[in-house]
Amino acid sequence: MDLIIKLITFNEVTADLQSQLTELYKELNAEITQLDLASALSDYNTTDVVVCLDKEKLVGIAMMAKYKVVSGHKGMIEDVVVSSQYRGQGIGRKLMEKLLEHAKQEKLSTVLLFSGHHRTAAISLYKSLGFKLKESGLYIKPIL
Repeated sequence: MDLIIKLITFNEVTADLQSQLTELYKELNAEITQLDLASALSDYNTTDVVVCLDKEKLVGIAMMAKYKVVSGHKGMIEDVVVSSQYRGQGIGRKLMEKLLEHAKQEKLSTVLLFSGHHRTAAISLYKSLGFKLKESGLYIKPIL
């Protein structure tokens, strides 16, 4: 298997890649309405997207939204998903490592992520990469 892990740009988004992402994302959460990938990548370089490709097939993705506040330049990892057919091969780790490498290059002060307590394999991965559980509450208010 010849897998490619890479950071992609707006110019690399095709209709085929978008279609594959739509299907892959259903494995993470089939109930959420997705924005298109080109839209996520088009605004002010605030989103990094790392993909894993098996030839032309999208088998994994991880995204990081970047933002600046008084407390620092931060990243929020979102939407990490690996196709069920490819899990257990270290792809999630490679996607995360690529995002964290890019965060270091961009001089982010902190990288955050949220994970459901039931996602034990993902939590083990995050801890092995140096993430620590922060004692705080997450509040959410849907706007749309």
